[in-house]
Amino acid sequence: MKYGLLGKKLAHSFSKEIHDLIGDYGYELVEKTPDEVENFIKNGGFKAINVTIPYKETVMPFLDVISDKAKMIGSVNTVVRRDGKLYGYNTDFIGFSSMIDRAGIEVKGKTVAVLGTGGTCKTAYAVCKSRGAKEVLKVSRNPDSDSISYLRLYERRKDISVIVNTTPCGMYPDNESFAVDVDEFENLEGVVDVIYNPLKTPLLQRAEKRGLKTSNGLYMLVSQAVAASELFFDTKYPEDLLDEVYGKILRSKRNIVLCGMPGSGKTTVGKLLAEMTGRKLVDTDDEIVKEIKTDIASFFKKFGESEFRKVESNVINEVSKQSGIIISTGGGAVLGRKNVDRLKQNGRIYFLDRPLSELVATPDRPTADTDEKIRLRFEERYPIYISCADETIDAHGSPEEIAAEIIRRGKE
Repeated sequence: MKYGLLGKKLAHSFSKEIHDLIGDYGYELVEKTPDEVENFIKNGGFKAINVTIPYKETVMPFLDVISDKAKMIGSVNTVVRRDGKLYGYNTDFIGFSSMIDRAGIEVKGKTVAVLGTGGTCKTAYAVCKSRGAKEVLKVSRNPDSDSISYLRLYERRKDISVIVNTTPCGMYPDNESFAVDVDEFENLEGVVDVIYNPLKTPLLQRAEKRGLKTSNGLYMLVSQAVAASELFFDTKYPEDLLDEVYGKILRSKRNIVLCGMPGSGKTTVGKLLAEMTGRKLVDTDDEIVKEIKTDIASFFKKFGESEFRKVESNVINEVSKQSGIIISTGGGAVLGRKNVDRLKQNGRIYFLDRPLSELVATPDRPTADTDEKIRLRFEERYPIYISCADETIDAHGSPEEIAAEIIRRGKE
């Protein structure tokens, strides 16, 4: 291995995909146990590597030279071999700075709360202090002389302008959790979550609903990778490379979620999208049938709609944790706000807006098996479809035209 990423568990890392977009230099993921790290660093034979948790501090004693910025932060995420010596750097500082700049979050003269006390907390603290933050509070479940408790944070909630989450709360597969309730912070202006899987944690979703400035950790991840690659090869890339790589990674990870009335063409369009993009198609109704081991109409008749919605919600919860897929939902899937939030964690919702006159009743759809039921469902649900959709697609045309329009809008 010449170039790559050193870590303990890397199954869900985006780093290889990012570096492969930056350049063709054979970037690899290398998992090592704590006992193997020293030998790998000293005798691995690599030219340059990135280092991720939990080894950003572990590698430091084995390096010959450590940059001032890495020393200040107290961790290394990039190691370059030059003339037989190992040089350690930290490009997370650049990554975090780029992320808050892009989000338009200003910390100068503000009080910032950084949740967590790990390596990324140190980076966030260093960046905010260097940008003139009035006060940077480190918040921990186990406070010490260098941090405060969450109780103390809530006591100071009126002072907080920016919250930065560096804890694993909300990270895959625990997509439902969040460290603090942003609604309690009345003077909050911006929220940053360094998590990038899912793309939108509950913390960020709550902040967005308040109209606050937000950012997830994906831009930071791409930015620090570009900076690391420049160190690998002692070069400087064009300024637009960062946004180009970020856009490609974001689009590849973001789910395409189809919603709409029964008979609006979600399944047909979903299959076409899968063929056109090479993505996997997941139909939530098909997943429900696997779960209940009978057809949906029979389940409705025996157990009722309330029980069906519970099963549907559980299925959506699991499906939504995947990334880079196409999700075709049932007609009533977006009636539950929690379902919508889950679908939007990794996805963009497209409402297939087919006219009522083109919707046909079928016996396998319990809530739309007569023309009258379809009319009632259409009147009830149409405002909900509109309100939850990121994009409304005119579904009057052919399935091919609809699929092509979704792909076009996904590139914007």
